[in-house]
Amino acid sequence: MENTVRAFIKRHQLIKENSTVLIAVSGGPDSMALLHFFWRIMREWNLRLIAVSVDHQLRGGESLEDLDYVKQICGKWEIEFVGTSLDVPAYKQAKHTGTQIAARELRYQFLAEQMNMYHADYLALGHHGDDQAETMLMGFVHSATVKSLAGMPLERKFASGKIIRPFLCVTKETIENYCRENAITPRRDPSNEENTYTRNYYRNSVLPLLKEKNQNLHQTTRHLSQALQEDEAFLIQEAEKMAEQVVIFDNPETAASFNIHTFKTYPRSLQRRCFHLVLNYLYNEYSQPTISYVHENQFFIMLETDYGNSRIDFPHNLKLKRSYQTMVFYFPENHSQTFSYHMIMELPGETVLPNGMVISADITSHPELQGEMAYVCQEDTVALPLHIRTRKAGDRMSWPGLNGSKKVKDIFIDAKIPLNERDTWPVITDNNGEILWLPGLKKRLPSGKTQKGNYIQLTYGKEEKHA
Repeated sequence: MENTVRAFIKRHQLIKENSTVLIAVSGGPDSMALLHFFWRIMREWNLRLIAVSVDHQLRGGESLEDLDYVKQICGKWEIEFVGTSLDVPAYKQAKHTGTQIAARELRYQFLAEQMNMYHADYLALGHHGDDQAETMLMGFVHSATVKSLAGMPLERKFASGKIIRPFLCVTKETIENYCRENAITPRRDPSNEENTYTRNYYRNSVLPLLKEKNQNLHQTTRHLSQALQEDEAFLIQEAEKMAEQVVIFDNPETAASFNIHTFKTYPRSLQRRCFHLVLNYLYNEYSQPTISYVHENQFFIMLETDYGNSRIDFPHNLKLKRSYQTMVFYFPENHSQTFSYHMIMELPGETVLPNGMVISADITSHPELQGEMAYVCQEDTVALPLHIRTRKAGDRMSWPGLNGSKKVKDIFIDAKIPLNERDTWPVITDNNGEILWLPGLKKRLPSGKTQKGNYIQLTYGKEEKHA
């Protein structure tokens, strides 16, 4: 096993020499084998090893004895040791969550603290190939996302460094043999034999049946997991680029919006991931509820249904509202009752506003339109792209003949614009935030006019209905 794991580590460049490695050790076969493996390579790779053990207070004195056992072994092998007891039952009651989730959350909080305290480069976990197969099976049965089906990552960022899983290349049976060959007598958790927990059912009842058909199941699932994770990482990267171009995050962690027509020009796979990126942004990592394919379907139905206005409710009081060609995610307690928006103008193209009006944009060498409902400027005199949004507190605008600038609020007052219209009135700005046009009211012509070049021509009017 040692040679297999060494080759696996080197092939994936999991560990660098002269590093500090924290090892999560429960006292069971997997973690004790992991501790022993690192003890064997410690001097060769010049590693600083720190074993971290946690008593979850779930099995009375037995779990505390597990912790003491790990401490004794670390003393024998001259490995630094950190141990703690965590009150999982109290945390479970306070958070109203399941035992396994409560134990995991508390454990990872403690491990992150230790990583930061020791400025550790790696946190090594003892998950093996059979664990990966179980995780992927559970994801297949209980979830509908690629992320769940892809299983556990071989490595991921965590606290001051990375989580690594060097044993994903070997099976449970191989680890048990390694313990026997090296005279390691691990502690045994009797609850692992019970099928009360979902994972134990897959481990004890489902996985053995599958291994009858494929003894190399751990290798098959490992290769599938790697391929899925690599593909997903690329798609998430592309979805992040899409979000930067399409989604407007008006207020940190409280609202987001986008133009539906622009959103739908991207492939469906990116639309789906962009939708989840928006949710991840709005729901913080500690309160994010489970979002299933049912919620996803509701979103896409709203996206495709050509109604003027509609709204659906998501968990934790998050609202999704469609108003013509604008989709908004918002929490009502943090969002103005009057509807606001912020969109990137399509140039050339048409942008339908929430009030049903349309701003049409053209690029032309011979502008012809004039009047308060049209705006013309030279293309190379403004910072693109152009934005369409509702007014903000403190907005000011200047125009030819005005000494200085004037508050947009006062422009509305002077023009006797009704209060109920001011908060949805379109404000056209350049990419630097400079207000260029309040349709029907005021225009600002950028400086730096040139003799040649194309013009941007904008018009504001009602949406044309086609039979």
